[in-house]
Amino acid sequence: MASDTETAATRWAGVPLTVRRGERRARLVEAALELFGTQGEAGVSVRAVCRAAALHARYFYESFTDTGQLLGAVYDKVAAELAERLLAVLEAAGDDLAERIRAGIRTVLDFSSADPRRGRVLFTEARANPVLTARRQATQTALMDAVLQQETRTRPATDPRLARVGAAMFTGAMVELAQQWLAGSLGDDLDAVVEHAAALLLAPCVA
Repeated sequence: MASDTETAATRWAGVPLTVRRGERRARLVEAALELFGTQGEAGVSVRAVCRAAALHARYFYESFTDTGQLLGAVYDKVAAELAERLLAVLEAAGDDLAERIRAGIRTVLDFSSADPRRGRVLFTEARANPVLTARRQATQTALMDAVLQQETRTRPATDPRLARVGAAMFTGAMVELAQQWLAGSLGDDLDAVVEHAAALLLAPCVA
């Protein structure tokens, strides 16, 4: 029977070093996503991740200095997937503000709950982890900037200060909405939640 070393040597035989490293890194990130998404931060250790990825520990340190850096890579992966999906649905929604808001809300909530691991990474786990805290803050800032761009696109005459206030409120509300949705506090009717949230955001300001 071939040893683990022999099996590994066969697996990587003839594969360029950069490709090997990239594949190993991807496997570690996927393993960490599964562990973090099902067990939380406590379930992510070097040993556990390497076991789940079927890789020797030395390959962990080939790509990451510690589990904090690995969790950052997990967050970046999930956030990038959400951003790509959001961009696609917003483009498909056209310039109609109401449709764009509904599409954006639905996409964030559906993406986060369709695979609970993603919601846990983005919104509900490890809020005290400095790596994830910094990334979440950066993501919220990016979301606010994106909202401002959409506001300029659909309502170019809007006062810049008012637009920024609205974008900040929308961003904070979306984070809280996602957390409540994932916790099950809002029921399980996604259509109803989207409609209620959109109606509140689209309601005219009362002087």
